[in-house]
Amino acid sequence: MTNYASSLTSRPIVRALDPKPVSITVLPYMDTTPTFSAIKPGIKLAEQVAGTLEFEIRAGRLAVGAKLPTEAALVEQFQVSRTVVREAISRLKSLGLVDARQGSGVYVQSPGVEPLSFDRVPSASREAVVQIVEVRRALEAEVAELAAERRSPADVLAIQAALQALADAVAAGRDGADEDVAFHRAIAQASGNPFMIRTLDYLARFLRGATRVTRANEARRDDFSEAVKQEHLQIVQAIAAGDPAAARAAAAQHMKNALLRIREADPAFWQQDGKRLARPLVDKLPK
Repeated sequence: MTNYASSLTSRPIVRALDPKPVSITVLPYMDTTPTFSAIKPGIKLAEQVAGTLEFEIRAGRLAVGAKLPTEAALVEQFQVSRTVVREAISRLKSLGLVDARQGSGVYVQSPGVEPLSFDRVPSASREAVVQIVEVRRALEAEVAELAAERRSPADVLAIQAALQALADAVAAGRDGADEDVAFHRAIAQASGNPFMIRTLDYLARFLRGATRVTRANEARRDDFSEAVKQEHLQIVQAIAAGDPAAARAAAAQHMKNALLRIREADPAFWQQDGKRLARPLVDKLPK
């Protein structure tokens, strides 16, 4: 490590009409641009490079207006190909984090608000499904409470119709996953909060995948299936009765029980149907 203290230089600067020389300390130039280490081998090298650069930008270590190291420098530091670096820079451009200027280089732009993204879900596993259900538990309880406060007679009819459609799907031998998601969306519609509805719509692809897993697991045991029916009915009854506290409690208990049922699934389920059905949670992620 360079000993900067030993490299300090002092020289007198004499000002006009100043009888005594003034000694000042001149520090050597220090380049504060971050340097990067080689990344670990993997199937998504460009995402690793982009993620590292994005982290430095959002942390402020690559300041707005700063010029990124050259392509050759990034290739050397990350120990990857030029193609990987170009793909990483393209990703940063799509996020609005950098601006490529012809003949000049790539410059950091203001990061703004980090977009909602689920492109780092670790794997198609029981844990991934559990994490999605945990998100649902937080949302569904609030949605049910608001629905009980604000529902109209038309909302109640729509929720009841969605519940009947779910029962009909199961009776017809289908898994009812789409109908289950539609049932919970009908409750969200009754909440009267468009942001809540849009959030659930955005999460729909993940909720549907997790719901397919939970329903496949529940279909393996009659006691599970019956419990789900009763839990849904309790939510609907509380909303129809205009009882926010009961609706919230029923929805939260439903999600809590869903987690318990996932954890009680036998290992064979996760080796077969569970793993296969959870695959879309990763495969359909936005790139």
